[in-house]
Amino acid sequence: MTTVTAPVADVQPAPGSATVEFRSLRRSFGATTALDGLNLTVHPGELLALLGPSGCGKTTALRILAGFEQHDSGQVLVDGEDITRIPAHRRDAGMVFQSYSLFPHLTAADNVAFGLRMRGAGKAERRKRAKELLELVGLPQHADRYPHQMSGGQQQRIALARALALQPRVLLLDEPLSALDAKVRLNLREEIRRLQQELAITTLFVTHDQEEALSMADRVAVLRAGRLEQCATPSELYARPATAFVAEFVGTMSRIPAVRAGDGVEVLGRRHPVDGTVPADGQLDVLVRPENVTLVPALHGRAQVVGASFLGAVTRLTVRLADGTEVKADLATELAAGLPVGSTADIALPDRPVLVDRRAS
Repeated sequence: MTTVTAPVADVQPAPGSATVEFRSLRRSFGATTALDGLNLTVHPGELLALLGPSGCGKTTALRILAGFEQHDSGQVLVDGEDITRIPAHRRDAGMVFQSYSLFPHLTAADNVAFGLRMRGAGKAERRKRAKELLELVGLPQHADRYPHQMSGGQQQRIALARALALQPRVLLLDEPLSALDAKVRLNLREEIRRLQQELAITTLFVTHDQEEALSMADRVAVLRAGRLEQCATPSELYARPATAFVAEFVGTMSRIPAVRAGDGVEVLGRRHPVDGTVPADGQLDVLVRPENVTLVPALHGRAQVVGASFLGAVTRLTVRLADGTEVKADLATELAAGLPVGSTADIALPDRPVLVDRRAS
């Protein structure tokens, strides 16, 4: 599939991109708590990704906002208005599902125009709007095709066009790319991001794929067991995770044993200040990203190379310390060539604050 670059001059931006607020939102299903006091604000025109493992509450939050699910307590506000009692079809939100949910008996054009027909728009208006949106998503030649005549990526673009047909103030995307193969997924996420930026529409994107979240979103909200762990820009989330859970869920992290040393910790024979606080009790680990691990070939180094994964310009080495701890290190491929499996190296961390967590028992 080719990335679409069609102009959007004929399609008007969202008439009033909204501010969305979740205030102390709670939802339980029997003994299972899906949302446990969620507080989160989505700014007008931004794409905010809800990221987290299965069961963390991200889809529940989206469905409550859409009106497909009721919450137990708290508020959902759009531009300051509590929308709790407003039915789903009047919430001015467009939703794209993982499963496409196209009507199999309708053509692409009729699928796109379906919402307009339900609102009583005339045939000429529906046809004109469908044509504009099919051009917007790069599929004008598919107007008369039925869903079974289109690929998964094409069907998902039709679903996106249908969600945009009514010019919603909020666009909701519930893992819309997870059923697609890798190449199509990559191209389509670039298209979705381009359209979202050009239309300046407030968008919530649910995903469990960290790469999708970091590459597409203005901000990423990481959820865990119904609670917000951190909401930040992708770069801040990656570089300065607020908790150990965020650190290990977003990107790759290694744990290296550490011991308390005053207000800081000692790790790999050097003292480091701590980013945050040191747990009051228990054994400690330092969490470190592969690109922050330095390896230098050394005949009697404390780290032995036990694995290597070629990633192009970078090779990810796995080294084992004397206590059995395994650590990931990303090196430029030409440097990694000097550390074949079985060789030893000196290992060090940057001279800056480290993130510390209590060691799991």
